Amino acid sequence: MKRRSLIFPAIICLLLISFTAPQASAKDTWTSVRSQNFFLIGNASDKEIRQVAARLEQFRDVFTRLFGKINFTSPVPTTVIVFKSAGSYKPFNPRNDAGYFQPGQDVNYITLSTEQYSEEQDPFRVIFHEYVHLLVNNTLTNVPVWFNEGLAEYYSTFFLDDERKAFIGKLISNHVLYLREQKLIPLSALFAVDHQSPYYNEGSKRGVFYAESWALVHYLIQGNKGQRLPQLGKFVDLLTKGTPVADAFKQAFEMDYSALEKELKAYVQGASYTMTRATFERKLEFDADMQSAPITEADAQSYLGDLLLHSGDLGGAEKRLEQALELDPNQPMANSSLGLVKVRQGKFAEAKPLLQKAVAANSQNYMVHFNYAYALSREGMDAGGMVRGYSPETANEMRAELKKAIELAPTFPESYHLLAFINVVRGEQIDESIALLKRGMSLSPGREDFGFMLAQLYMRKEDFKSARQILEPIARNESADKQLRANAQSMLDAVTRYEEQVARFKEQQGATRENDDAASNVSDGGSGGGSNDRGGQPPRLRHRGDPSNAAPQNGEEPQEVADSETGRQLPIRKPAEGEEQARGLLVRIECDAKGATFVVKVGDQLLKLRTTNFNGIQFTTFTPDVAGDITCGARNPANDIVITFRPAKEARAKFNGDVVAIDFVPKDFELKK
Repeated sequence: MKRRSLIFPAIICLLLISFTAPQASAKDTWTSVRSQNFFLIGNASDKEIRQVAARLEQFRDVFTRLFGKINFTSPVPTTVIVFKSAGSYKPFNPRNDAGYFQPGQDVNYITLSTEQYSEEQDPFRVIFHEYVHLLVNNTLTNVPVWFNEGLAEYYSTFFLDDERKAFIGKLISNHVLYLREQKLIPLSALFAVDHQSPYYNEGSKRGVFYAESWALVHYLIQGNKGQRLPQLGKFVDLLTKGTPVADAFKQAFEMDYSALEKELKAYVQGASYTMTRATFERKLEFDADMQSAPITEADAQSYLGDLLLHSGDLGGAEKRLEQALELDPNQPMANSSLGLVKVRQGKFAEAKPLLQKAVAANSQNYMVHFNYAYALSREGMDAGGMVRGYSPETANEMRAELKKAIELAPTFPESYHLLAFINVVRGEQIDESIALLKRGMSLSPGREDFGFMLAQLYMRKEDFKSARQILEPIARNESADKQLRANAQSMLDAVTRYEEQVARFKEQQGATRENDDAASNVSDGGSGGGSNDRGGQPPRLRHRGDPSNAAPQNGEEPQEVADSETGRQLPIRKPAEGEEQARGLLVRIECDAKGATFVVKVGDQLLKLRTTNFNGIQFTTFTPDVAGDITCGARNPANDIVITFRPAKEARAKFNGDVVAIDFVPKDFELKK
């Protein structure tokens, strides 16, 4: 979730503002407090920090109790920084908010000041809102954006009276007044909003979206004496099982959108709004379980620098972390975080010594081991986040660090994910990687990227049934990231093609097979050009007799071309109208976030031919020297190929054209035109 301003009801993008970090006052005393689910540090008093910890624990306890059937978890640690004043908070709070929540895959940060604010600038409203997102996103899948935002707003007004009485769903008057002046979004449009929608990202549209989402959740929970609440529960349950939104709505509410819209409009215009009060037998007290300890100035500056790193302010982070290392050159967190700053800056030579020093200084901190492995994994990536490959030595070093991180913190899911990713890139330890990802998914059920990588591993094993079971819910999830959905659908299409080829192959099993060792087709295994941490399964080469050779792809007839070495006929793909063909060497495959570029040497010329998806290319190999996966990176040695492509229309285009087909051929093969 994006950082959220407390002044406005809409979520506003975090501004990444660099500044020259002022020196912290030498008189500041920094204290740490560890509660059951949070780690807090601050220059506020020990009492004030404990009060913040208690309020966060109370909220988490109430929220998870009221959803008793769902096991909400948060394996990623949350660090809370409590500032004693607005002045000390200002260098880390460029928008001058009362507080904010900064999520991350390795750590979440909550920041606030203990100074008093108005009701509209209550720091806990944004913190509670974002913490609901954290729990929901980590635990549930296929949850629509309107429900996620509406529920977060509904719980943001939580307050506790007498340590026993929890009040939830307090009226947010600004939302009601706004909706009474605006035209409501039709529910069919509201339910279709995703994170790329204008209603989620643009000005006034965003304001009505958040207000209406809150109002709908409030009505479904509180309206008509809670009569719609069981239906809402059924609706969410159906969505998490992969049921499309329209079907889930019809089954759960047994009405059409227009009927519920009328009820919502009447509710907004009405004068009666109730809230939920939950009274517990015992007071929700957590202070006895907390542990306080002083921390050094070097430790404090390390946390502050790491906060700036996670908020995107690399310059400010660098200054803070260097200040921490001036105070304590061996401070593990400062070395580790500064190493990550250098990684983000592309300065790997400067990053490695810092990260190695962090590992040596504190071998019992799982994050320094994870960060070192993470940095090594990024060194093998291009600017688009695409992996060209890892050497055996680097892969083994990363694996050792991640296994140490898992040993120290077995509930931290990112270690499992990164370790499995390394194995995917290397094409090794596939069974072990499947077990790792299953463990990671048990810790973070809502992380669909874990499931997508697991599907890639099943594709590697040719367990297409298991891959399909994982991919279908992701492809149907209307709330998932669009690129992830597209990748999942692309892999599903590859599975379907393979299954169709198997069926055709079985029909032809009685036919005579000639030249079984002459040719083999590529069956593409996934959605992207190579392996990357956004997903993408490379195509895999198969030999004749494999089902993928049952029929020519795309319904095109091959041309019989003689192999000069053996005199046998090779069924090279015949260029269609508007296509060209060349004989050359495949030097490398350059992958990025948008696709892949095939660099082919034809005589003295280098052709750069582009594809946005491996699935659109017909691969064929006529030589046993080429087998296995088509992966990104340099081809060592270069492959002899015949490449078919559609040439670029403009002479000065960035690429020479678009790849259509690649035929891997023997070294002495000559293309006769």
